[in-house]
Amino acid sequence: MAVDETAVQTAVELKFGQVGVASAMLRTLDAELLCSELQRRIAAAPALFSRAPLVLDLSRLPQLPAEDQAKALLDAARRAGMLPVGLSYGTAENEQLAGQLDLPLFARFRQGTEKAEARKTDATDSGVARGAPAPGMHSGKAVRSGQQVYARGRDLVLTAAVGNGAEVIADGSIHIYGRLSGRAIAGAQGDVSARIYCRDFQAELISIAGHYRVLEDVPADLRGLPVQAWLDGERLVIERL
Repeated sequence: MAVDETAVQTAVELKFGQVGVASAMLRTLDAELLCSELQRRIAAAPALFSRAPLVLDLSRLPQLPAEDQAKALLDAARRAGMLPVGLSYGTAENEQLAGQLDLPLFARFRQGTEKAEARKTDATDSGVARGAPAPGMHSGKAVRSGQQVYARGRDLVLTAAVGNGAEVIADGSIHIYGRLSGRAIAGAQGDVSARIYCRDFQAELISIAGHYRVLEDVPADLRGLPVQAWLDGERLVIERL
């Protein structure tokens, strides 16, 4: 994650995954610790995580929780302000636990990132891109508060402003030739090679393949300037163009 990780390495890694759904990779069975850390993350990015549907990823736990422990974790997420909708990863044990909890199992939830990395590797190995990319989606209209623009399976190019409270999403990269005051979410299906380019950076939040940063986490000397953002491993980097 791009935000401070020192308190969360032993508890939870929270990401914005497939459009509208968050993923919490748990590192603890302590329900109270999970609740407090989720509350802290939601407070930092309420527009992204408050009352967001949540999938729990149990793959980093030392052992799969018992049914009562899992129920306590689900309750902790609800008390924090999120809405658990299922478990991820399709192991037989997870499937059994999901059945006990009467929740669906999202066996494919994380495959977006894996597929994106596989496509990148294939293209690098062969020296040729596999298949023609979808053309980018272009818009010259301002995106106002409460509005959302989503470029599914392609890049998004905007020549007008993205206002406060507005949201632009792309499965590929996002190019904004105006002010970005709202939220920009690139690589929405897990493409770790996606980037965000912006001429006037005032964003409430930016996210690439689930890694996000909020305005309060961005150096003041970058605000109002042309910037680009990309992933360097697990770190979301923002630099001046």
